[in-house]
Amino acid sequence: MLTIDPKEIPVPKLHHYLLGSVGPRPICFASTIDKNGVPNIAPFSFFNVFSANPPIAVFSPARSGRTNQSKDTFNNVTQVPEVVINIVNYNLVHQMTLASSPYGAEIDEFIKSGLTPVPSDKIQPFRIKESPVQMECKVVEIKELGDQGGAGNLIICEIVKIHIDESVLDSNNMVDQEKIDLVARMGGNWYCRANKASMFEIEKPITKCGIGLDSIPVEIIQSTVLSGNDLGQLGGIESLPNETDVNDYKLITLSDVFIQYEDDAKSLELELHRLAKKLLENNKIEEAWMALLAFNN
Repeated sequence: MLTIDPKEIPVPKLHHYLLGSVGPRPICFASTIDKNGVPNIAPFSFFNVFSANPPIAVFSPARSGRTNQSKDTFNNVTQVPEVVINIVNYNLVHQMTLASSPYGAEIDEFIKSGLTPVPSDKIQPFRIKESPVQMECKVVEIKELGDQGGAGNLIICEIVKIHIDESVLDSNNMVDQEKIDLVARMGGNWYCRANKASMFEIEKPITKCGIGLDSIPVEIIQSTVLSGNDLGQLGGIESLPNETDVNDYKLITLSDVFIQYEDDAKSLELELHRLAKKLLENNKIEEAWMALLAFNN
């Protein structure tokens, strides 16, 4: 394993390791204005939502690693502490990239990128019409993390109004994760698209507790077939299937497997573990447990 002391390597190389490892990162397409009312839009992937009550988002326009200059966005929010955080989807990504070009502070990136400015309701900076979600924010704190090239500047924002394009909502007026078609930054020039092919769903254990890996029999923990992810799924079940259900599953579903390997216990165990793995791939956790428990039942 490669081991790195951040203080012993050049900042550009450290930047590569950090951004290549931490991702995909959501993108804040920040819209600001300076004290003279000149608009600016620029994307930042050091960004996330950190609180719902109060609604707080934080992004970081870092100092240039080459020139140590502050970004126009940073300069603007120190003059006018307001920003629209525009969320980026796939339809917006190339115009967003164009807007990230190192234009001078006097240049209007709305014009350069062809994006449409829309007046905000509660703050001065413009929203980006093409963005599926636009968050009007008041800047509540700016925290400078350093004075050298590559140093971040945390822009802590309270969201005061949210605008959501109805085309990305489902029948319950909630954001549909397929329709919104988000993109995110990775290392180098790479991006990630959160479309149906790249998404999967895992039930979050908010009100229930799984049995945990410490309650899984050792012969299953030591399986040569099941991965740590598989064991994590198995450990997420609230309670094990009862003996009657396991017996029924063994007689009805697994009878051919037991007949095929009736004189070879080791091969039978391996086959049951393979079957359980396939069931876990289809999120059939209880069935996977019944296949595994059938071996010694």
